[in-house]
Amino acid sequence: MRDSLPPHRTIVRFAPSPNGLLHLGHARSALENWRTAEREHGTFLLRIEDIDADRCRPHYETAIFEDLSWLGLDWPLPVRRQSEHLDAYREALAELQALDLVYPAFLSRADSARAIASAEADGAAWPRDPDGAPHYPGAERAMAASQRRRRVEAGEPFAWRLDMRAACAGAAGRLQWLEADGAAGRMVEADPASWGDVVLARRDTPTSYHLSVTVDDHVQAITDVIRGRDLYHATSVHRLLQTLLGFPAPRYRHHGLVTDASGRKLSKSDGDTAIASMRAAGMSPASVARLAFAGEAPGDDQTF
Repeated sequence: MRDSLPPHRTIVRFAPSPNGLLHLGHARSALENWRTAEREHGTFLLRIEDIDADRCRPHYETAIFEDLSWLGLDWPLPVRRQSEHLDAYREALAELQALDLVYPAFLSRADSARAIASAEADGAAWPRDPDGAPHYPGAERAMAASQRRRRVEAGEPFAWRLDMRAACAGAAGRLQWLEADGAAGRMVEADPASWGDVVLARRDTPTSYHLSVTVDDHVQAITDVIRGRDLYHATSVHRLLQTLLGFPAPRYRHHGLVTDASGRKLSKSDGDTAIASMRAAGMSPASVARLAFAGEAPGDDQTF
């Protein structure tokens, strides 16, 4: 892994998952990164985040290449695919395990929901993360190491979760990031504790989004992370992991989201405003770019 960022050179990345067709929101993010690299004589990288083997498909990856090329973007080869670098994530997870900052979590989603519902029925105000999901109960934090080991060796399903309280204590000091939303930017106070004990890996997959994106950005020497506003709060977790793993912090910029007429964020699963559909309907790359930066998707009655 690289130990430091190359000086005075901007490196950005667009990192989609091949689990559906890219839509107008992806065009916005890709173009934001591309234009930054062009303006600053830097490098635009394409990364394929394909750790979810159940949902990612080769034809969607092919479609990503086609859509971005049609928009006028290009990038250095080879492209980094997360599925080809699982050992890097295992290494990072092992570092956190050696620091005793992760634990095997055995509760299923249903078991966790029942425990939370029971606590709330007794009048407890259960904490929730910035996305509105309840924090994991974390009873295993107090479990003896020998008991954890026996359950893991017995083959019980589990996920590796970050012990957030221990991790925040281990990071020591204030966590911040530079949000480059103006001429000078501003420093933002990170609040990783608001996420609770996030998942870092699963028994059958040695990573999760939070861990892999942190490792990848470091390995690829990303200087500027430019992504949608929906990931703004997740930056707190990434800053914590960067600190624990000894990685330097990139600059961040979280741009606005492209939404539909109701204000809902576009989704691959709903087939919203797919770039491929716009291309097939005869729209030009310039027209798609204008729509992406207008901040809104075309209405149902608009023809392309």
